[in-house]
Amino acid sequence: MQMWLTLILAVQLLSALTMILLVLLQHGKGADMGASFGGGSSGSLFGASGSANFLSRSTAATATVFFLCTLALAYLGSSHTRPVEAGSVLDRPAGAASAPADAIPGAAPGAIPGGAAPAAAPGAIPGTAPAASAAIPAPMGAPK
Repeated sequence: MQMWLTLILAVQLLSALTMILLVLLQHGKGADMGASFGGGSSGSLFGASGSANFLSRSTAATATVFFLCTLALAYLGSSHTRPVEAGSVLDRPAGAASAPADAIPGAAPGAIPGGAAPAAAPGAIPGTAPAASAAIPAPMGAPK
């Protein structure tokens, strides 16, 4: 199988290089524009449209070989069997979640590390418990 992949890849690279060479060798239609402004007799703005010459037919054949090699590489690359370990991400067991470094096991959410109770917010009604969102953690550089 590896031999086929290497052979198809080599043919694809050769066809790509040949296609580039053939396109660069062709006489562009834009070169006939000068003939329509005084020299030569062109039938239309971009030159006479006739049957394809050898270079354009060779380019079409080379492009066909290139696209067939591309399709073959895509098919062979996706059809080989995958290892069992490389299954879907959903098939793998979930890893253990790690706790943040500054978290205290068993502490209430929103509690300030160090055990100090949060001070009452200004304008709070005395005797009511502050909401969990009202707990303000200490700044990072503040001493504990």
